[in-house]
Amino acid sequence: MTSPRPTVADPAASGLLQTGTHPLQPKLFTTLKTYDRAQFVADLTAGVIVGIVALPLAIAFAIASGVTPERGLYTAIIAGFIISALGGSRVQIGGPTGAFVVIVYGIVQKYGVDGLTVATLMAGVLLLALGLLRLGGAIKFIPYPVTVGFTSGIALVILSGQVKDLFGLRMGTVPAEFVEKWRAYAAYVTTVNPWAVAVAGAALVIVLLWPRVNRRVPGPFVALIVTTAAVQLLGLPVETIGSRFGAISASFPAPTLPSVTWTMARELVGPAFTIAVLGAIESLLSAVVADGMTGGRHRSNTELVAQGVANLVTPLFGGIPATGAIARTATNVKNGARTPVAGIVHALTLLLITLFFGRWAALIPMATLAAILVVVAYHMSEWRTFRSELRSPKSDAAVLVVTFALTVLVDLTVAIAVGMVLAAFLFMRRMAEVTNVSVVTREFADRDDDAATDPNSIGYRRVPAGVQVFEINGPFFFGAAEAFKDTVARVSGKPKVLIVRMRDVPAMDSTGLHALADVVRRSRRDGTLVLLSDVHTQPMVALGRSDLLDEIGEDNIFGNIDDALNRAREHLGLPAEPRPAFATPTVARETPAA
Repeated sequence: MTSPRPTVADPAASGLLQTGTHPLQPKLFTTLKTYDRAQFVADLTAGVIVGIVALPLAIAFAIASGVTPERGLYTAIIAGFIISALGGSRVQIGGPTGAFVVIVYGIVQKYGVDGLTVATLMAGVLLLALGLLRLGGAIKFIPYPVTVGFTSGIALVILSGQVKDLFGLRMGTVPAEFVEKWRAYAAYVTTVNPWAVAVAGAALVIVLLWPRVNRRVPGPFVALIVTTAAVQLLGLPVETIGSRFGAISASFPAPTLPSVTWTMARELVGPAFTIAVLGAIESLLSAVVADGMTGGRHRSNTELVAQGVANLVTPLFGGIPATGAIARTATNVKNGARTPVAGIVHALTLLLITLFFGRWAALIPMATLAAILVVVAYHMSEWRTFRSELRSPKSDAAVLVVTFALTVLVDLTVAIAVGMVLAAFLFMRRMAEVTNVSVVTREFADRDDDAATDPNSIGYRRVPAGVQVFEINGPFFFGAAEAFKDTVARVSGKPKVLIVRMRDVPAMDSTGLHALADVVRRSRRDGTLVLLSDVHTQPMVALGRSDLLDEIGEDNIFGNIDDALNRAREHLGLPAEPRPAFATPTVARETPAA
């Protein structure tokens, strides 16, 4: 993931932009209308390069996820082809990514490969539904601290998972829990293999320095070739893919269905939801980054449909969850790709490599893959963004730290759920704090600073004795309802008329409505007339849908404070007063109906 987080927008899919095409039409069909030979050559070159880049990453992500290497290749091939062919981005590259490592590893450890297959299929259904229901734009409502928190947490977990292979520790299965994992490393620290450290160090140096030599040929691929050749030619005693997993099959698997119980399926709903959310976030962010690089505009709902189809088909062939990969997509663009043909070529390149050279992948040192993943984790960590977010308001920093800590120490599903809920509660608290209730009890209201610039301020009006005016400023929802009732209750005496002015209330929910109804009924028992003034569209619609409008009476609801004050004078038997000459009529601002 990248920083800063861009805004996901899709005017075509939302109906704001009429392009003459179906909102779910894949970009492949759109781009082929003007396709030419020059673009094909550029797409072919970019596709081959990205296919080479994807090779070590697909294998590394599969191993880090707790499955065999070929499953990563199957995912990159099948999902990469489907996402490019059916997606809503011109240059999106799909496949396994680091975002899924934590959740996939946990599922495999607890439910096995069949459980992972079921969870991926369920996530595919959720993604497909999100796209078909045109909910692509809803992803932008996930708070940024939550995204940074779990992304940085995933990076740390990926890094911690590579220590065994990075140092060649002679130990058994690495524990899944973060703390237990490091305790195990400490117990086997005396088994470090210096040759594995040397291979990993060489791979790191190549990955980091190779771009200074040549940017067209990917550094991870060069590191893989050089270190594999060195290990085989020198006979270095380091663990390889073949020594751990055996030979990699050069054939393509037949589709199979998993065996799963109803109990397991119910338990996998949460992990499946997490996979779907991660897939949606990463793919749409990747598409937006690509838009910024190419000047294009993706179709978010089409992209989600493609992600859904990819995650429905890929697991049937032994694959793992897939989504749009930001780094590979950026590589695709930088090498000249401008249409989905490049993504299709990338998938076909991986297919050819798997079929004709797959057996050679067994020679790749595990230390090399660990080094490649360390670099991936570093870039994924966004540590500079994490550090800057810690200086944000305390509520945002709290969401960031909690999400990060839960991702590392507990579970990614729990981290996202708690992070979202915590962010929502803190947001509601902030909204409640900005909503305030002021009261006028004297015959003449104070002319405060606002009155100097606001001709409609209550400070310019004569408030008769026996009349109280309450002004609510801000959204009147459940976070502010209690503040309103407390303010009304604290005022001594029982006024003859109570005016509730709502000119700065853009929206009101059912709790605010209930609080207002409670005040109205209590006032009526005390013989107090309740009037409303300056009511906007959405609160008026909410009133109309409840019984409160009949209780107050439409004759007691006014468009401005002057008419409300004259209604109060009429009730008190006082003469009406003209509106101040400098006052301007209050015009209700149009707000969406609830």
